[in-house]
Amino acid sequence: MIKKLIRKFLGVKDQRDPTEPLILGAAEHGIDPKLLSSNAIRVTQTLQEAGFKAFVVGGAVRDLLLGVKPKDFDIATNATPEEVKKLFRRAFIIGRRFQIVHVMFGQDLLEVTTFRGAGAANAPKDEHGRVLRDNSFGPQHEDAMRRDFTINAMYYDPATQEVLDYHGGIADIRDKILRIIGQPEARYREDPVRMLRVVRFAAKLQFTIEPTTREPIPVMAPLIDNVPAARVFDEMLKLLMSGHALACLQQLRKEGLHHGLLPLLDVVLEQPIGMKFVTLALESTDNRVKAGKGVSPGFLFASLLWHQVVEKWTAYRAAGESPIPALHLAADDVLDSQTEQLALQRRIASDMRDIWSMQPRFERRNGKTPYKLLEHPRFRAGYDFLLLRCESGEIEMELGEWWTAFYEGDATEREHLVVAANSAPAGAKRKRAPRRAPRNKGAGAEAESAPSEE
Repeated sequence: MIKKLIRKFLGVKDQRDPTEPLILGAAEHGIDPKLLSSNAIRVTQTLQEAGFKAFVVGGAVRDLLLGVKPKDFDIATNATPEEVKKLFRRAFIIGRRFQIVHVMFGQDLLEVTTFRGAGAANAPKDEHGRVLRDNSFGPQHEDAMRRDFTINAMYYDPATQEVLDYHGGIADIRDKILRIIGQPEARYREDPVRMLRVVRFAAKLQFTIEPTTREPIPVMAPLIDNVPAARVFDEMLKLLMSGHALACLQQLRKEGLHHGLLPLLDVVLEQPIGMKFVTLALESTDNRVKAGKGVSPGFLFASLLWHQVVEKWTAYRAAGESPIPALHLAADDVLDSQTEQLALQRRIASDMRDIWSMQPRFERRNGKTPYKLLEHPRFRAGYDFLLLRCESGEIEMELGEWWTAFYEGDATEREHLVVAANSAPAGAKRKRAPRRAPRNKGAGAEAESAPSEE
């Protein structure tokens, strides 16, 4: 304890014993207990009353230190998964690579992990060094060493309101530095997804990536190709739905990590219309996330891949295919390619196909066609997508304005709009419908009423 106080007084950081944490009290770290989840407190308290250690850990502690209410609360304990499961009525052991326990309180899910030991050297790995399975448990200081970044390797005890910091995470948060724990090349080989996490955290938190943490990324980026597609997709979804999607994609390009994930993103962003379309879609998504509104992953990926579809759609039409069949062929090509690369779930791919296939139908405004389209279960997503196309300059704004008026109008207004749309002389520009601000415009507003995709 005396050594710890001397080091703290002198400001010594790098020589601290990694088995002995820096302990900060409530007055020093400034965490507001009101930001904690009552269920997180309940889990740690239950484990502690049973004689185990238990802490809120990882990103939740990082967010609490930044004064942000965490979206998720993870718990770390010295209890084994079986011991955790016995203490809670709704608890389920999951995971093959590393076993964890999901504890449920209604719809609230908390992830409880047992302290991991420093057994990675003996764990099964692939030929590139990626850890395939590792269920070794150990003391808390080894668990801290196994975590990815210093800012994610802190532990908070709600009972004592103390933060345990093993690797200088507090200092890095204050300095806005993102630093990997251990030797960067080795840590990226163990789990290449960490390179994507570097990008996500740097963009989300607006932190600077520490030079030795950043340096190996361009060289080691191809290792991501060896990660199961489902894991890459999960990380991409977190990245795109972080509320900082645009900044994350820009950081991906900067670090050279987008190749193999969205390989044609460079081509899209080099085209003025494509760049504007993707930028509008991502800004809309970010705004919805920050406002606490739902976001449809199907809408998001439909936006990112739209200009790949347009390119192939144009090629098929030039080869003699009719517009609608050509669009379906283009969608098939893009989805086949991206499903293999990104492990797109069938439901998401179906939503994307619906959004794309609706676009030519918006141009048909005669008879009962607009009314039938209005009844489509994905109409709202297709309509929001249409507005993005208008805003980006891909198609005339008049079409989006007409559909806004039709969507929000009563029966009489809709009838007049259909008549007006079909009464203009051939070749003449149709009269503009009154412009109205669309409701809840953005990344798949149907997510407001549809079941969560999470």
